[in-house]
Amino acid sequence: MKIKFAPLSLPMQRRLQTASVAQWVFSFLCLAQCCMAAFIGLFFTRFWLVSALYFTWWMLDWEKPKTGGRRIQFMRNCAVWRYMRDYFPITLVKTAELDPRQNYLMAFHPHGVLAAGAFVNFCTGASDFSTLFPGITPHLMMLSLWFRIPFFRDYLMSGGLVSSEKESASYVLKKPEGGNALAIIVGGAQEALDARPGSCTLLLKNRKGFVRLAIQHGTPLVPIFSFGENDLYDQVWNPKGSWLRVIQQRLQQIMGISLPLFHARGIFQYSFGLVPYRRPICTVVGKPIPVQRKQKPSNEEVDQVHQKYLDELSKLFEEHKAKYNIPEDRHLEFI
Repeated sequence: MKIKFAPLSLPMQRRLQTASVAQWVFSFLCLAQCCMAAFIGLFFTRFWLVSALYFTWWMLDWEKPKTGGRRIQFMRNCAVWRYMRDYFPITLVKTAELDPRQNYLMAFHPHGVLAAGAFVNFCTGASDFSTLFPGITPHLMMLSLWFRIPFFRDYLMSGGLVSSEKESASYVLKKPEGGNALAIIVGGAQEALDARPGSCTLLLKNRKGFVRLAIQHGTPLVPIFSFGENDLYDQVWNPKGSWLRVIQQRLQQIMGISLPLFHARGIFQYSFGLVPYRRPICTVVGKPIPVQRKQKPSNEEVDQVHQKYLDELSKLFEEHKAKYNIPEDRHLEFI
């Protein structure tokens, strides 16, 4: 006999959605520290062997984040990610087909504060990426620093995250069988310092490494713009030249990660907290830009493809902005 469960009430669904987003925020703000504390702390208990054995395996497995990671479908398909998707909600939009016989380099914009759209779309199955793009396996790049944290590195790799090093990118893009998409958040941690509601500023004018990488592998470039990504948090005012911005940039240079001072709502109240606002995110995937392969492209060739990419990204933004309540007079600004 098949047991049927009654559908959850709307208030219960809302609570589960909020809880799922809260645990995701916690995982990126606190879980890394907790994992490191647990790893070190176990050495001083009777369970020291757990950390000792993990350390041995960790050393043997050190290069895994550079060689495609270790995705776990069970983790990618957990129900918690569907609740997180519905919290905002997050939608993935396809504008062109992707040939599964090819590899692709997907450039994601903007970074936002915590890159919620990039995580849900590329590191979980909640937005049906595999249904929209059959035969394509997404890999999202993340700062190598996070993969040096015990236990936390395994959590990251389970979703399909890989190291942001050049060797890691080449490993994915050079696979001869095709069917791989390497997603790069081009603006990176530095762009997060400009993430605030209504912002259309992208740190892209002098970011050309991803273009050179695409040319070296002959990999088509796919522009992606995530409408609503910057609307999830308010950020303490930090204009360029301010003492706060100078400190943030200095810390970013030292640690490799930015430290935006952001806030939104709480779990049980809406006035202040670290839970993002419930605002829709729509990630639009543009059409591939063909790239001719050349092992050692000149600066002029890179500039030419980079300009073409900027034009296509701007076109993608202009074609879709009206659907997502972006004012007609607002355009992308590249810095």
